[in-house]
Amino acid sequence: MGGLQSRRLRYGVGAIGLVFGLLALLRLLFAVGFSGVDLSAADQREAILQTLGIGLRFDLRLTLLILLPLALLAWLPRWNLLRLPTLRWLARVYLLLVLGGVGLLYIIDFGHYAYLGVRINATVLRYLDDAQISRQMLWESYPVLWIVLAWGGALSLWCYALLRLERLTLDRPAQPLGRWSLASVSALGIAVVFLGLLGRVENLNLENPVPLRWSDAYFSGNSQIAALGLNPVLFFYDTLKAGQAQYDEAQVRQHYPALARYLGVDQPDPQRLNFTRQQGIQPYRIDRPRPPNVIFVMLESLGTSAVGAYGNPLNPTPNLDRLASQSWFFKHFYVPVTGTAKTVWASITGVPDVTRQETATRQPLITRQHSLINAFSDYHKLYLIGGNAGWANINGLIRQSIDNVRLYDESHWQSPQVDVWGISDLDLFKESDRLLRAIPQDQPFFAYLQTSGNHRPFTIPKDNDGFQAQDLPLEQVQAAGSRSLEQYNAVRLLDFNIGRLMEIAKAGGYYDNTIFVFFGDHNTRISQIPHMAPAFEQLGLESNNVPLLIHARGCCSPE
Repeated sequence: MGGLQSRRLRYGVGAIGLVFGLLALLRLLFAVGFSGVDLSAADQREAILQTLGIGLRFDLRLTLLILLPLALLAWLPRWNLLRLPTLRWLARVYLLLVLGGVGLLYIIDFGHYAYLGVRINATVLRYLDDAQISRQMLWESYPVLWIVLAWGGALSLWCYALLRLERLTLDRPAQPLGRWSLASVSALGIAVVFLGLLGRVENLNLENPVPLRWSDAYFSGNSQIAALGLNPVLFFYDTLKAGQAQYDEAQVRQHYPALARYLGVDQPDPQRLNFTRQQGIQPYRIDRPRPPNVIFVMLESLGTSAVGAYGNPLNPTPNLDRLASQSWFFKHFYVPVTGTAKTVWASITGVPDVTRQETATRQPLITRQHSLINAFSDYHKLYLIGGNAGWANINGLIRQSIDNVRLYDESHWQSPQVDVWGISDLDLFKESDRLLRAIPQDQPFFAYLQTSGNHRPFTIPKDNDGFQAQDLPLEQVQAAGSRSLEQYNAVRLLDFNIGRLMEIAKAGGYYDNTIFVFFGDHNTRISQIPHMAPAFEQLGLESNNVPLLIHARGCCSPE
């Protein structure tokens, strides 16, 4: 291909190699000299290698981000790096300044990790409050001059390599290139850069290409190993973007007496702001020789107004209605805020997500949370989602907060992806059943199934075990709360799949010894809900009021 002879293309590839090689060497230096991870440990070798691979993909992303301005300077039609020496000097100065700043951040990161055991993040900015003391501490604790000289020497060598690259590529005699060759190479280059920035090529859902995120580095559940996969520059930016909102201690102290009474604090202490309270062993328990299984099923975008048991006149949820009559049915259950990621957070941690920007799952510094799920100490723990678990960085929360959890997402399933949210809910239930059946019957399990079908684009998959969409007048479905016929049928499909889940569980042999917990994450946009109390629309309660059912027909009777 004649386009491969392009001087600018060769310069770009060479520049990528130089920057990426420098970042890879810095990663190796961190792994060997600062991480504290035993790189020779046989039981951790696979996790270490996979994490380092993730880290190198982050390094490639940073490399491409750094070089994007140079790509623009190189590919300008008339004024470019080939023709204007001034632009070359501008490119050199730019790279020198950027890499100097990147190197400084790496140096701070190494010291930060050696001191605190965590990669550099936005909390480091707190040291600027006492800049003079912080500067003095650094000067007295580290060989600052030698470090600066070492990095300056490394940059000098790198600049020499850049000049050599210019002579070998940009200064070569020009060769004629056809328009087709140039266009095809440019298109290929754009595609490669896009994939490099995305950070992943396998198991890629083209309808929802979730990029590589910091939470992917935490797949092992070991924060020390995860540190090997983080890029300090990108991680610092992620934590900076998430914000560092602080609580108002004065307000907490003012309202502490009321909070302590409400929470039942055993020994209130307004000075230390003690919130510790002891919960005694509950007097009731399920008296069975084998502990019951527990399956959480999160019902995507299902609010009470769409459920027949709450009076929806179209009765779109016969399976849930039947389960409600056979279960502990909590009709007045509310989620604290709307948003799927926020409900995932609350259901795992027991703490409402009250972040004002983004979601708590996107905050890298709080992924490790206390979870009552870990009280199932002898249980197999599984989290199953049809799409990509990197969405909203929930995989970081799950792997860091649930001990020994096995997380399955779209990369693990054999079923085809039906839309942006991965495989269908029905296929998720079937594939989850295969995993649950593989667990020895004398060993209990906890499984969290996150559905997604009741969400735009409201896909009705072709393989749906005989589900039939209804064709009703739009006015009729809107009068019952749905904004469209597609939304109405999506609720019906979700209910149909819940019915199939019960059948699958019975066929799998674990229904009788399983506690099922069904709950909606929030309500979706509705039209009008005359079948609900007026306050639901007037006060906006319809967004937060969701069904909650605890179904354990096989091991205990509802009250």
